[in-house]
Amino acid sequence: MSQDEAPRLGIGIIGCGKVGATIGAAWREAGHAIIGVSATSAQSRERAEEMLPGVPILPPDDVAERAELLLVAVPDDEIESLVSGLATVGRIHAGQILVHCSGRYGTDVLEAGTRLGALPIALHPSLSFTGTTVDLPRLRQATIAVTAPAPIRPVGEALVVEMGGEPIEIAEADRPLYHAAITHASNHSITIISEAMDMLAEAGVGDPSRVLTALVDASVSNTLQNGSRALTGPVSRGDVGTIAAHLAALSEYSLSVSNPATRNSYIALARSTTAKAVSLGRITDVQAQEILSSLD
Repeated sequence: MSQDEAPRLGIGIIGCGKVGATIGAAWREAGHAIIGVSATSAQSRERAEEMLPGVPILPPDDVAERAELLLVAVPDDEIESLVSGLATVGRIHAGQILVHCSGRYGTDVLEAGTRLGALPIALHPSLSFTGTTVDLPRLRQATIAVTAPAPIRPVGEALVVEMGGEPIEIAEADRPLYHAAITHASNHSITIISEAMDMLAEAGVGDPSRVLTALVDASVSNTLQNGSRALTGPVSRGDVGTIAAHLAALSEYSLSVSNPATRNSYIALARSTTAKAVSLGRITDVQAQEILSSLD
């Protein structure tokens, strides 16, 4: 069956955050009907008007009761209790497709709905969302993790294809490790790069992003292509003197900004990089010990 021939669904969305709004807009573009969305804050209501114009804003109970597919797009720790509450008051029904987009969880958190005959699917796009129309073309370049019971998995994969993404299967037990990897790559990169920008500004650089753009783009591209073999820098060369100079500068910087966080993250990542350099054969065990001693 082609995408054009696939059945159209009445989709309800509980939570009009950045992810829920974007995925709802993508499914709407694919021809599904968004029958209602819950949006409590002023910001989420504005997002609903921008991303899902004309869609009625309804209480969560009403959204759930009317939906053939219910997207639960609330914070991770609220999913299970929300689904349990909806199930208790009879708003989830047999045959309803029940979807969440948390990276951390598989379908276990949907168990209260599954017991009533709902079809549980966990989808997680590997994407950092803005909650604007900019996300839609980015979504079409992203992979989306699918976790679902085997008979239902093709439904989840079809929903991903309709968004324009590429489905990848992640087992229930592997969701925490998958999500840790995604978080490590995305969120921690933001921390590192923003710290580097602050350091450059302290060093008198007027436009830190201009200094880092080509470097970071090349580093990411090389790593995605070559993995850890892309490693460069003083640790990979066993340059203890340079690392010591960095630490001295970072100690002075930490005092000037009254915050040791950047120095601490540099040390932690230098330790990890040292282990990587040893495993690649770039430095000897003796060089590694010298580096680690300097970091101490």
